[in-house]
Amino acid sequence: MKFSIKHSIKWSIFISIVTFALACIFSVVSTALLAGVSWGIGTLIVFLLILIGIVFDIMGLAAAAADEKPFHAMAAERVHGSRQAIYIVRNADRFSNFCNDVVGDVSGVISGAATALVVANLIATMNASNVVVTTAVSVVFAGIVSALTVGGKAMGKSYAIHYSTGIVLTIGKFFDVLERRLRIRIFVKKKSKSSKGKRGKSRAARPN
Repeated sequence: MKFSIKHSIKWSIFISIVTFALACIFSVVSTALLAGVSWGIGTLIVFLLILIGIVFDIMGLAAAAADEKPFHAMAAERVHGSRQAIYIVRNADRFSNFCNDVVGDVSGVISGAATALVVANLIATMNASNVVVTTAVSVVFAGIVSALTVGGKAMGKSYAIHYSTGIVLTIGKFFDVLERRLRIRIFVKKKSKSSKGKRGKSRAARPN
């Protein structure tokens, strides 16, 4: 029990640092992209941020909903990505936390800030000084962004639950490509204490 609590605290600290870093990166990149562009291109950037949040929300929920058994059968047939898919399901709590809470929430916050910049650019283009007009534009844009975010995630959740196996396998294949082509391992299998103990005993018994 003590180990699990300690492990949870370490993960919380780590994911908080990652969230801070990603939020800063997303904010800087989105602000740089929106600087000096028209409100139309800015709107497309906002939609892209919403799409990123929806896609990662689907990935996180699929990992939590997927069953591990089908991937063992695929691994026996040496299907690419099946081994990584098993690791994803076994670490579903962390994977979904990263996808849903970190990337999903950060993209939602940044898309809201980006929407404010787009609205400001649109109002400046319209040369609107009427309070009613500026308020109406702000409300409409905020409503559209909120509707697309909530509606997209609602549709994505249904898709993730019904097609969780295929989604997780697709993610596993992507991780498999990273491992084989770029030598980047996302999941590292930890050695158990029992195996370490056996190795130590066998090494100690060699001189006899």
